Amino acid sequence: MTEDDIRNKLQMIVSELQNCVQQIAAVEGQVKELETTLKLLSNQDPELSIYRQSGPLLLEVSDRDSLTDDLRKSVETLSEHSGRLSQQESSLREQYEDIVKQFEG
Repeated sequence: MTEDDIRNKLQMIVSELQNCVQQIAAVEGQVKELETTLKLLSNQDPELSIYRQSGPLLLEVSDRDSLTDDLRKSVETLSEHSGRLSQQESSLREQYEDIVKQFEG
Protein backbone atom coordinates (compact mmCIF):
# COMPACT_ATOMS: atom_id res chain seq x y z
CA MET A 1 0.00 0.00 0.00
CA THR A 2 1.31 3.43 -0.89
CA GLU A 3 1.46 6.27 1.59
CA ASP A 4 -1.43 7.99 -0.23
CA ASP A 5 -3.54 4.82 -0.04
CA ILE A 6 -2.87 4.55 3.68
CA ARG A 7 -3.68 8.24 4.18
CA ASN A 8 -6.95 7.91 2.23
CA LYS A 9 -7.96 4.81 4.14
CA LEU A 10 -7.11 6.56 7.42
CA GLN A 11 -9.28 9.54 6.47
CA MET A 12 -12.14 7.22 5.55
CA ILE A 13 -11.93 5.35 8.86
CA VAL A 14 -11.76 8.61 10.84
CA SER A 15 -14.86 9.86 9.03
CA GLU A 16 -16.75 6.61 9.69
CA LEU A 17 -15.65 6.66 13.32
CA GLN A 18 -16.85 10.24 13.80
CA ASN A 19 -20.19 9.35 12.21
CA CYS A 20 -20.53 6.29 14.43
CA VAL A 21 -19.78 8.27 17.60
CA GLN A 22 -22.38 10.88 16.62
CA GLN A 23 -24.97 8.17 15.98
CA ILE A 24 -24.27 6.57 19.36
CA ALA A 25 -24.73 9.91 21.10
CA ALA A 26 -28.01 10.54 19.26
CA VAL A 27 -29.40 7.07 19.99
CA GLU A 28 -28.37 7.22 23.66
CA GLY A 29 -30.07 10.62 23.89
CA GLN A 30 -33.27 9.11 22.49
CA VAL A 31 -33.09 6.24 24.98
CA LYS A 32 -32.68 8.63 27.91
CA GLU A 33 -35.58 10.74 26.68
CA LEU A 34 -37.83 7.70 26.38
CA GLU A 35 -36.78 6.41 29.82
CA THR A 36 -37.64 9.80 31.31
CA THR A 37 -41.00 9.70 29.52
CA LEU A 38 -41.69 6.24 30.96
CA LYS A 39 -40.83 7.46 34.45
CA LEU A 40 -43.09 10.50 34.11
CA LEU A 41 -45.86 8.34 32.70
CA SER A 42 -45.67 5.96 35.67
CA ASN A 43 -45.95 8.93 38.06
CA GLN A 44 -48.80 10.62 36.18
CA ASP A 45 -52.15 10.72 37.97
CA PRO A 46 -54.37 8.10 36.28
CA GLU A 47 -57.25 10.60 36.32
CA LEU A 48 -55.36 13.04 34.11
CA SER A 49 -55.25 12.74 30.34
CA ILE A 50 -52.12 11.71 28.49
CA TYR A 51 -51.33 13.00 25.01
CA ARG A 52 -49.03 11.65 22.35
CA GLN A 53 -47.58 13.73 19.56
CA SER A 54 -48.32 12.57 16.05
CA GLY A 55 -46.75 14.96 13.59
CA PRO A 56 -48.00 18.45 14.46
CA LEU A 57 -50.94 17.08 16.50
CA LEU A 58 -51.32 16.05 20.12
CA LEU A 59 -53.70 13.13 20.38
CA GLU A 60 -55.24 11.91 23.61
CA VAL A 61 -54.13 8.41 24.55
CA SER A 62 -56.90 6.09 25.64
CA ASP A 63 -54.76 3.03 26.41
CA ARG A 64 -51.88 3.88 28.77
CA ASP A 65 -50.68 0.28 28.94
CA SER A 66 -50.32 0.12 25.17
CA LEU A 67 -48.42 3.42 25.17
CA THR A 68 -46.13 2.15 27.93
CA ASP A 69 -45.47 -1.07 26.00
CA ASP A 70 -44.71 0.88 22.83
CA LEU A 71 -42.27 3.12 24.70
CA ARG A 72 -40.53 0.13 26.33
CA LYS A 73 -40.20 -1.62 22.98
CA SER A 74 -38.69 1.56 21.52
CA VAL A 75 -36.18 1.73 24.38
CA GLU A 76 -35.26 -1.91 23.83
CA THR A 77 -34.86 -1.50 20.07
CA LEU A 78 -32.78 1.66 20.43
CA SER A 79 -30.62 0.07 23.13
CA GLU A 80 -29.89 -2.89 20.86
CA HIS A 81 -29.03 -0.49 18.04
CA SER A 82 -26.72 1.42 20.37
CA GLY A 83 -24.97 -1.84 21.25
CA ARG A 84 -24.41 -2.65 17.59
CA LEU A 85 -23.07 0.85 16.99
CA SER A 86 -20.69 0.46 19.93
CA GLN A 87 -19.38 -2.78 18.43
CA GLN A 88 -18.89 -1.00 15.13
CA GLU A 89 -17.06 1.80 16.93
CA SER A 90 -14.69 -0.71 18.56
CA SER A 91 -13.99 -2.32 15.21
CA LEU A 92 -13.32 1.05 13.59
CA ARG A 93 -10.97 2.03 16.43
CA GLU A 94 -9.00 -1.20 15.90
CA GLN A 95 -8.81 -0.51 12.17
CA TYR A 96 -7.69 3.03 12.92
CA GLU A 97 -4.89 1.79 15.17
CA ASP A 98 -3.76 -0.74 12.54
CA ILE A 99 -3.68 1.91 9.82
CA VAL A 100 -1.79 4.34 12.04
CA LYS A 101 0.82 1.63 12.67
CA GLN A 102 1.14 1.06 8.93
CA PHE A 103 1.43 4.79 8.34
CA GLU A 104 4.12 5.14 11.00
CA GLY A 105 5.96 2.05 9.78
